[in-house]
Amino acid sequence: MADTCVVGIRTKEQGCPLTKCRRQGGMTVDYPLEGITVLDLSQIYNGPYATFLMAMAGATIIKIEPPGGESLRRRGVVGGAALPFAMLNGCKQSIVLDLKSAEDKAIFLDLVPQADVVVENFAPGTMDRLGLSASVLQAINPKLIYAASSGFGSDGPYRNYPAMDLTIQALSGVMSTTGFPDRPPVKAGPALCDFFSGVHLYGAIATALFERERTGKARCVEVAMQDAVYPSLSSSLGLHWGSGGQGEMPPRTGNRHAGLAEAPYNVYPTSDGWIAIICVGEQHWRSLAKAMQRPDLADDPRFGTLKQRVENMDAIDTLVGEWTSRYPRQALFELLMEHQVACAPVRELDEVVNDPNMHARGALQWQDHPELGRIVVQHSPLRFAGLPLRPMEPSRKLGADTAAVLTERLGAPAAASSTEVKKQARA
Repeated sequence: MADTCVVGIRTKEQGCPLTKCRRQGGMTVDYPLEGITVLDLSQIYNGPYATFLMAMAGATIIKIEPPGGESLRRRGVVGGAALPFAMLNGCKQSIVLDLKSAEDKAIFLDLVPQADVVVENFAPGTMDRLGLSASVLQAINPKLIYAASSGFGSDGPYRNYPAMDLTIQALSGVMSTTGFPDRPPVKAGPALCDFFSGVHLYGAIATALFERERTGKARCVEVAMQDAVYPSLSSSLGLHWGSGGQGEMPPRTGNRHAGLAEAPYNVYPTSDGWIAIICVGEQHWRSLAKAMQRPDLADDPRFGTLKQRVENMDAIDTLVGEWTSRYPRQALFELLMEHQVACAPVRELDEVVNDPNMHARGALQWQDHPELGRIVVQHSPLRFAGLPLRPMEPSRKLGADTAAVLTERLGAPAAASSTEVKKQARA
């Protein structure tokens, strides 16, 4: 057991597909998904994030890309756009198969019996056209879980609509509820729809694996990006239904509560930046009034209850903003924390990348990437009591593991027939 490695849980004799495999203090570490093999056909964000979470939980991820690489890898020619690929594809093996080629399609089908999960986020119908539908793959391997994600699902009238994070934000209501009331709608900065659906896809796969463990039955699972993001509109929907759910739509609320149901709730100026402040209950409001050295505000008839504060939120925002603007951001944050007022400085990305809390917990880690140099990558947000975090491994060069994986899993003759391996050999 002393020769067992942490990445892939293999002995030295068996070899490890990753180049910097490490043991945890020379001891075996069994992660929750250790022994699960995933054929990952997904691209960009939502599918790769789901399989990244699986990788960090111990699964073996065989990332299968077309010649030239998946779309996110190809973005690397634009400035720092190579970083997202590295963030989402560490601890995965990289092989290249051209699924439009009869040769490589046959190799993929040969891999299916050894897999537990196939993940794809192509447009609905793509795998059918390739002759690789769920029914075909599960006929080969009845224990195979087939996981798919798309923008709008495979069975509704929107199934053929273009599905990018921006188009989902637009159609789902995210954009109409984001921004200020006197300005055009704007998209949320983060790729919310992609990553919401990626988390849901991971949950669906984990649920299906649990069911298969309990009943022996494997099934198909699907996540639509539109479905995944809808519940996040809950505050805005509350405001909509509170107005009767018809007629004039509620306005965009800027940095105020999306349901206009909390006050103070906003981003306020400081002498050198901005700070977010929210008072959920009466004690929060009284604590803020005390921090402002305005105890009279706690019993002011305009602000005595939540309903009154919401009705007078313009007055509250003016009062609070005039007060916060007198302080530097960090000093004000410390003062409000002393008074137990819920608040946070609005930080720039460089501050976030170097966040001491995330680095202390291992949620962010510095990595010497063979292609990108010194970068920061995230670990999985999922923690498993009693287990160390799985060591982070850099994303692999395109096709770096094609020969090794196909030789290990299918034998040398199968590997030799790979179109990509042949190209590498000729090169």
